[in-house]
Amino acid sequence: MTKEEKVKEIIKRLRKIYPHAKIALDFQDPLQLLIATIMAAQTTDKLVNTLTPALFEKYKTAKD
Repeated sequence: MTKEEKVKEIIKRLRKIYPHAKIALDFQDPLQLLIATIMAAQTTDKLVNTLTPALFEKYKTAKD
């Protein structure tokens, strides 16, 4: 089984176990999700969701 096939199988199994899974963090693109995830490791998702709108408004790209 290739790495890609393994990943697809894992995702399939997870979707079966957790059919209605939802990410608690608010984000609009992969960069925002990455940043919010890093922040959430230090505090609650709820607090991150209150802080990130202003952060993402000021810093729109990874370069910013």
